[in-house]
Amino acid sequence: QVQLVESGGGLVQAGGSLSLSCAASGSIFAVNTMRWYRQASGKQRELVAAITSTGYTNYVDSVKGRFTISRDNAENTVYLQMNSLKPEDTAVYYCNADVKSTRYNGAMNYWGKGTLVTVSS
Repeated sequence: QVQLVESGGGLVQAGGSLSLSCAASGSIFAVNTMRWYRQASGKQRELVAAITSTGYTNYVDSVKGRFTISRDNAENTVYLQMNSLKPEDTAVYYCNADVKSTRYNGAMNYWGKGTLVTVSS
């Protein structure tokens, strides 16, 4: 079994910064693409950013230039540096990853439980 545990959420004023991290643990052979999603109250969950095992990244347009996704493959950890935060960034942020537990099996998709980010105006 694989667990994803997020940390780093909290309350910040508009224009401020926060850094999220998510560590994968358990039965892991390889971690492929890692992602951050968010879900604001009353809205659908949306993909914020993704990073492949080789470092290719992509972002939703609303965070480009403000958020940076990165990862530490040795630690099976993904980060999200969030700068110039806006009230509309307020949401529960979820970590998501495609993980191979053995050399022979295909990757399975896992979710963390989420961490709340609140940006006050």
